[in-house]
Amino acid sequence: MAVVLITGTSSGIGLATALTLGRAGHKVYATMRNPTKAPELGQTAAAEKLPIKISIMDVDSDSSVKEGIENIRKDAGQIDVLVNNAGVERSGSIEETPLAEFRAVMETNYFGVIRCVQAVAPEMRKRKSGCIINVSSVAGRISCTPMAPYTASKFALEALSECLAQEMKTFNVRVALVEPGIIDTPMARRIGEHGKPSAYAQQERFANLFIAALKNPASPAFVAETIKGIIQSGTAQLRHPTGPDALPFLGWRGSMTDEQWVELNGADDDTWYARIERDFGMATRPKS
Repeated sequence: MAVVLITGTSSGIGLATALTLGRAGHKVYATMRNPTKAPELGQTAAAEKLPIKISIMDVDSDSSVKEGIENIRKDAGQIDVLVNNAGVERSGSIEETPLAEFRAVMETNYFGVIRCVQAVAPEMRKRKSGCIINVSSVAGRISCTPMAPYTASKFALEALSECLAQEMKTFNVRVALVEPGIIDTPMARRIGEHGKPSAYAQQERFANLFIAALKNPASPAFVAETIKGIIQSGTAQLRHPTGPDALPFLGWRGSMTDEQWVELNGADDDTWYARIERDFGMATRPKS
């Protein structure tokens, strides 16, 4: 069984992954910014007597990551698997979204991953074993307004991970990208909320897409099982789309040229809603 460090375990995919791996017998070190505000994981782990230890770690902070991982290493001896799951989202048009929001997303979703990788990579490299799993998104391969802050961070994570995989291959350390579609998490629920009035129509219709998709919700367990499979199988596969709609979304984007994609997402509401209904069978158009 592996010693697994997971970031961002307070809810959603991180929580589900910690429980799935703990139930499979792996020794899990689950980190989050504020465990006192997210007691579910600790309560479940205690009730089921799972090998899960919870600790504070803020991936936005150099000192928090350094101290947190040093403490885990002292307790565990070594870290076999790092699962970079911590993530945040922001949505809105590029014109109307404050620059600080773009920076906040990149700080967690991109620089947070780098901090954690740099903390565990030397040890994995020296012993020539280990696995680094970065939780990305289909949004790391499909750029869709009004999610520019989020998709930009995930595109960056995809590029970073591909480079990391090349570097670590020499030292027998596996790197994998997990690319969920729309999964029923607090983050997805927030994207489905209608925001402030905007000059750009895409904000409202994208929220309606998430509302429609979450009527038949895909559990975070889909992603947790994918992560467990990567750890236990020894696979060298880099990208792992996961969830019922991940491959359909990727295929949908792949069926269009860049210009067709821009044309569709820049079209009027009637055209966009009709295309979603035609291609996915989802009634996303709001009722009048």
